[in-house]
Amino acid sequence: MMKIVFMGTPEFGAVILDKLITAHEIVLVVTQPDKTVGRKRKIESSPVKKLAQEHNLNVYQPRNIRKEYEEILKYDFDIIVTAAYGQIVGKQLLDYPRYKAINVHGSLLPKYRGDAPIQRAIINGENTTGITIMFMAEKMDAGDIIMQKSLPILDEDNSDSLFQKLAHLGAGMILPALDQIEKGKIEPIKQNEEEVTFAYNLTKEDELIDFNKNARSVFNQIRGLATNPGAYFKIDNLVIKVYDSEISDIKHEEKPGIIIDVANDSFTISCGDNSAITFKKLKPAGSNLMPVKSFLNGKGRNLIIKNRRI
Repeated sequence: MMKIVFMGTPEFGAVILDKLITAHEIVLVVTQPDKTVGRKRKIESSPVKKLAQEHNLNVYQPRNIRKEYEEILKYDFDIIVTAAYGQIVGKQLLDYPRYKAINVHGSLLPKYRGDAPIQRAIINGENTTGITIMFMAEKMDAGDIIMQKSLPILDEDNSDSLFQKLAHLGAGMILPALDQIEKGKIEPIKQNEEEVTFAYNLTKEDELIDFNKNARSVFNQIRGLATNPGAYFKIDNLVIKVYDSEISDIKHEEKPGIIIDVANDSFTISCGDNSAITFKKLKPAGSNLMPVKSFLNGKGRNLIIKNRRI
């Protein structure tokens, strides 16, 4: 049994922590500070913190781990395990424990180093992704590989479902990886720097749907951003986020961005290469997520009109 300092923040990290708790001693959980959400400015703790509190674990929430790491050194621990923590950890801390520090990363490194590997893989139309467990290095996601496993990206997947699949894949890998590290059986593999790609943080520009792209690209964008933060388009200055879509088989000769079909429960917009995308679920600004049918029966009745340009 190892003594572990765990660092993580979202649900992805909580799934890994939940598995670690079953076999090791978690001496400290490090997670991002609580944040205020919504118009009522409600204080929200991270999923990792909530799980840690359920198990009466010590929790530390530094705003800058590179400057506030000395509190962690007060604990007796063998290894640091991170999973979607959200801050860069400095060398002083990485090199401190006996077995150093490892990270559970949501891609097949060296592809998609960075903070948005799962979303970027879907947006870019990848067919396969996976989990890499690696030793941490000062350079982001550049450490030697301990273990990798892959899984397919299905058309039915969006970022939410893929986060869950990868989290559970990583949870199934973490205990065997720690066992091999403790027994000295690891033969780390250096990453091929010539194969490196990056998964940069998502920007507002990434969220705006460009109908000049073909329908497959738009479909992938919507899946990759669902349900947070969501891909969007504007009509009459109303921002509409789209969370579910399908590639249409409608044949057309329209320019991109034209509403070419309106059905009872969906509508279809022309895209580049004479392709088209059909929207099924969306969230207009100021409203809840809804089926397109509900939108067409309400606010969208006078907005979504056949042959109108978006």
